[in-house]
Amino acid sequence: MLSQKRPKRKVTGGRFTAFSKKKKANAGSIPSFTKVGPTKLKERRARSGVINSFLLTVNVVNVMNPKTKKSQKAELKTVVESPANRNFVRRNIITKGSVVETSLGKVKITSRPGQEGTLNGVLV
Repeated sequence: MLSQKRPKRKVTGGRFTAFSKKKKANAGSIPSFTKVGPTKLKERRARSGVINSFLLTVNVVNVMNPKTKKSQKAELKTVVESPANRNFVRRNIITKGSVVETSLGKVKITSRPGQEGTLNGVLV
């Protein structure tokens, strides 16, 4: 389990004194690393019983054309550019801000596929 709290040790190597116990609220999760492939959606329970869905793999993107203001589905091919990490292009991992190649042309991703159950983008 990943923790969202400060580390146990200082930069100098000394230990911080614990002022609180470990709590479930401080737990993080492993990144989903959404890839190009047949659509796979996973769900997890969040606080107060809310169900959060996130994409593991996806092959369709909802594309909006800024000139005509119309949206349509497009087949996803590959990741062309990624501002998050240059290795994500090699591994075909989709993040917000990534530029992907589709059947309609190049599309910039506007949604967060690792935290939302859909993949939306704007035609570049």
